[in-house]
Amino acid sequence: MASRLSLVGVLFSTLALALIGCARSELECRDDLGCALIRPGEPVRIALMLSLSGEAAFLGQDSQGGVEIAVDDRAGELLQHPIELIRIDSGCHRQGAEAAAQIITADTGLVAIIGPNCADVAEVVMPAVEQAGLVMISPSTTAPELTRDGQGVYFRTAHNNLLQARLAAQYAYRVLGARRAAVIHDESAYAVELQQQFVEVFQNLGGAIVFLDATSLEQSVVGERLTAMATGSPEVLYLPLFEPEAALIASTLGEIEALENMTLLGADSLFVHTFVAGAAESVNGMLLFGPATLADEGLAQQREGSAYQVFLNKWLVRYGAAPPGPFHAYAYDATEILLEAIESVAQVGNNGTLMVGRRALRQAVATTTDFEGVTGTLSCSPSGDCASGEALAIFQVTSEEIAGEAWPPPVVWMP
Repeated sequence: MASRLSLVGVLFSTLALALIGCARSELECRDDLGCALIRPGEPVRIALMLSLSGEAAFLGQDSQGGVEIAVDDRAGELLQHPIELIRIDSGCHRQGAEAAAQIITADTGLVAIIGPNCADVAEVVMPAVEQAGLVMISPSTTAPELTRDGQGVYFRTAHNNLLQARLAAQYAYRVLGARRAAVIHDESAYAVELQQQFVEVFQNLGGAIVFLDATSLEQSVVGERLTAMATGSPEVLYLPLFEPEAALIASTLGEIEALENMTLLGADSLFVHTFVAGAAESVNGMLLFGPATLADEGLAQQREGSAYQVFLNKWLVRYGAAPPGPFHAYAYDATEILLEAIESVAQVGNNGTLMVGRRALRQAVATTTDFEGVTGTLSCSPSGDCASGEALAIFQVTSEEIAGEAWPPPVVWMP
């Protein structure tokens, strides 16, 4: 009898092993970059590589909130597996980026990365992301070089800076009716790329660039340079600059009568209340590019219903205060695009095991089209840009923002 029971036990054990083998064999990884294997009860692990400390912490906290709300909207689950957010503080500098790169290289259980917030970090971690077979989608980096030679590893829901320069030229020519434009920049990589794109588009439309200055401006020479600019009678001055230089230019312009009717058009680097407050009445009426999600409620309603307002209400309920930065909605959309891509490529076993092909996931993100997000309709290119012109708006400074009584300024145009 004992021998018969032993035989029955062996048969049952063999059958169980066979069934386990079948369950495993049905999920075969054929992806050349390998697969993320998520067993029953295990979480889908997504890294949040964000600036969570230091001067740029508000960017990371802003993005983290958008991610958390997206996860909340799915009740914290994806394909019946809990979603686990692995928070990695990359800061906004190379040292933090190098530490973050080591973490993602060592953690083989990660499925994907949301972040980073800063271009310098993205440049440093990109090789590690490539080596690990991961895909990364950022809510806030805008540097053109990040997607110039895209390899299907890095994506972003924030706008490409070249997009804002192109829209600035089109707005100046088509909406303002300007035919003569001046440009002043500071020779930084950020400014050089914006001014080159603005000049090219404005000239292609039929406009003329009557003044282009790349000289670092000082108090002693700024009046002389602006007086020289006035001889070309520019109708608009495009300023891809930062606060000190732009404030100096704006305050000096008031002393030159020939330029009093010229329109100032600033890049998103100037879309900060400290610039407006510091430059005071000299920027009253100035036009600034900024995130479209911050547009006033009236135009937001005209634009995609009240999608952003619904999102913002969720934020206020969850956190009890307004978002600390401008990219929270872009983080929400980045998370939704990523989670939908995972759903589309994941193999699901009979016992609930998930297998996510790493190259397949990259391709799924790269082929995202007509995604109806909070920030507009997004379509990802193979190079990594997902945002359309809907990501941006033009705001006009008024005395209320100068006095510190309101922020942001009212929006006057959306693509």
